[in-house]
Amino acid sequence: MPLQSLSLDKQALNEVAAEYGFGKIGSASGAVPQWGGRRYLLEVSKTRYDLHVRSLEDEFDLRRELDLLTFLDKHNYPSPRPCTDRRGRPFIERDGNYLVLYKVPAGKPVAEDDLTLRQVNHMGHLLGELHMLGRGYKKAIDNRFGFDRIFETYAAARRRMPPYFKKVVRTLDEETEYLGNYLETKLPKGVIHGAIHTQSISFKGEAVVCLGDLDAACRGKYVFDLATAVNALCFDDGSYSLDRFEALMAGYESLRTLSLAEWDSFPNELRFAALRFVIIRLHEFFEGEANETDRINEDFRRYLDRLRVLRREKDGGMDGLLMAMATGYDYRKYQRVKSGDIESAES
Repeated sequence: MPLQSLSLDKQALNEVAAEYGFGKIGSASGAVPQWGGRRYLLEVSKTRYDLHVRSLEDEFDLRRELDLLTFLDKHNYPSPRPCTDRRGRPFIERDGNYLVLYKVPAGKPVAEDDLTLRQVNHMGHLLGELHMLGRGYKKAIDNRFGFDRIFETYAAARRRMPPYFKKVVRTLDEETEYLGNYLETKLPKGVIHGAIHTQSISFKGEAVVCLGDLDAACRGKYVFDLATAVNALCFDDGSYSLDRFEALMAGYESLRTLSLAEWDSFPNELRFAALRFVIIRLHEFFEGEANETDRINEDFRRYLDRLRVLRREKDGGMDGLLMAMATGYDYRKYQRVKSGDIESAES
């Protein structure tokens, strides 16, 4: 059963809050923009909660996500904390959907153009922490967004693309064929976030206080998670930023060093990470039931721009990035980058 349309006004949100034993919600509560009735903010006594609307058919994946979040919470990892209602239920059913409530720390996303090197560095460290911590999580989590699944999703979306998408189709056809032959599968794997983007990260000052949206978390390649983070955090004003890339890698490699095979695979993982976001956004666009104006998602074009840079179809800082990856075998280069060096680069 697909996700049903659900609009929760203030009265409905107060009713949900009551099911969790909360008092009256604050004035800041309401729908989160650009989420189309799938996400709501609840403010209760200066405490923030995220309310997510999920399809009934997502129950298995939802329970798996909540189990992982509970594990991370026990280890004090800065991720959303699942809440249970007054009857101990991890989610409640409402109008053909599941409602899931998470407690989140006070913080806010930062637009990609406004990120500082220290913020990017901290995110790299936090991603490394997730990968290391995930080694203690023994339950299997299937990867729902591997190449085969993305190829199937693209095939379904491709059939619905209008003729004026022919240039997009040509690019995506070429890219799926290329990556089908050159993606490396025998690389270090473990628990990964799976879909890092700027809106999933909440900052308070220079520090990351919450890494959210772990519904795509799974067992996958660590370098793919890094590639997704690079595409999200290191692309600035139409170009990849070498300073941001080095700041991200310095934070990450302070906890976990990449293997030679991972460095070799990095360029293709960047391409797949960008391709995946393009295809998922296109799928959402063509499968959506809202009118066309409401369904336009800027992430589709934003990540298509990244893919074209990565394919060397347009300028965008790839020479510096590829050189950094080629010299990334010198791990000490990144391990020597300290906070003071990042501060100097920003001044």
